[in-house]
Amino acid sequence: MKLSRGLAVAGLLAALPGWALAADIDGSTLSVLWGVPFAGILLSIALMPLLAPIFWHHHFGKVAAAWGLAFLVPFAITFGPGMAGVSLVHALVAEYIPFVILLTALFTVAGGIFIRGNLHGSPGLNTTILAIGAVLASFMGTTGASMLLIRPLIRANDNRKHVAHVVVFFIFIVSNAGGSLTPLGDPPLFLGFLKGVDFFWTVSHIFQETLFLVGALLAIFFVLDSWYYRRSEEVITADPTPDSRAIGFDGKVNFALLGVVVALVLVSGFWKSSVVFNIAGTDVGLPGIVRDVGLVIVTFVSLWLTPKKVHEDNQFGWGPMQEVAKLFAGIFLTIIPVIAMLKAGVNGPFGAVVSAVTRADGSPDPAMYFWAAGALSSFLDNAPTYLVFFNTAGGDPAVLMTTLAPTLAAISAGAVFMGANTYIGNAPNLMVKAIAEDRGVKMPSFFGYMLWSGGILVPLFVVMTFIWFR
Repeated sequence: MKLSRGLAVAGLLAALPGWALAADIDGSTLSVLWGVPFAGILLSIALMPLLAPIFWHHHFGKVAAAWGLAFLVPFAITFGPGMAGVSLVHALVAEYIPFVILLTALFTVAGGIFIRGNLHGSPGLNTTILAIGAVLASFMGTTGASMLLIRPLIRANDNRKHVAHVVVFFIFIVSNAGGSLTPLGDPPLFLGFLKGVDFFWTVSHIFQETLFLVGALLAIFFVLDSWYYRRSEEVITADPTPDSRAIGFDGKVNFALLGVVVALVLVSGFWKSSVVFNIAGTDVGLPGIVRDVGLVIVTFVSLWLTPKKVHEDNQFGWGPMQEVAKLFAGIFLTIIPVIAMLKAGVNGPFGAVVSAVTRADGSPDPAMYFWAAGALSSFLDNAPTYLVFFNTAGGDPAVLMTTLAPTLAAISAGAVFMGANTYIGNAPNLMVKAIAEDRGVKMPSFFGYMLWSGGILVPLFVVMTFIWFR
């Protein structure tokens, strides 16, 4: 229903004369004050669950909408309804709707697979699940791997007192670091693939960095989880999940549907078509339309073919997906001027950030690209952040894959790895958090999570900088 309303709005805006003629936003003319609504929604996500948890639980969608309007209305008054309309349509049609469609398909298909039987959440088993998830993430995406494994991982640990650290490391490893090896793994790499980066370039250039990060995180997790596990009060005597059923899978048809999702995403990247539809200034290509329609069909087929009992056993519900869809609607809207200011390069309000990635002799500094792309990916959407620095480094894939290979590797690693620094750095982070909380896991607050990432991830990133990105 929400998606159909979004398409209807896009169609209505497309019909208004003159809107399609509005120019792109010139970020060099914008004041940093246009970033206030974006900062506001980030602070709302961070603080309101702590300061007003009941209000936030019932009204987070309204809060996100309010911040969206706090940007859109003044923008329309200042630059005219044409510019505001084109920006809104672009955010909806080119970014938000495809984003939500893909997440909904993965959420639905993975939610239709139930790993039956009772896994017991020992340190060895938990570490094994995280390792499997890290491998799967590069082949079925961080979102797909996260949605497939988070429920059985939580169920395996439902007789333990401390579970939050398990979910935190799951976000570090499965929802982020594991998706760094192929364009299927994470949206920034897929955008690079669409720009001309070879499909296997990433795996051949940041495999060592990925192996180091994932390996170090698995080792740290095993030691930490073992310490918790040995505590006398850790394991609850009564396990809520019975041992009566053999280990196996229910809803197996969804594995085939998951393959269809991956194929649709991959084909949309390889397929080049001259058929383009212009919707109020936003070009929408035929491959993208086919992909999104196919994903919607897959979603309904999964709901139709998945037995009701599988969803009941999985405690499948739409709450986590609704939370992500509503919050990211506000994020995608309020991020518009922030991305425009970044795209303005050294001439924009954030020119100091762009200048910082260049050495005195004019050559790119891989270490600074790694940290700049990573820092912005921690709070902005990591896909457009990747594109900003991809273009800052020249934007020529042939040069970036060869002469400037260290720079492209730094951009890729920063955008993917550091998406784990906050809950909003990558879409699966917030989805995993929402599912865990829906299952009764008391997750760290926004800043509490950043204490985990700052204490564990950041030191590893510093080590990686001195080894690979000097």
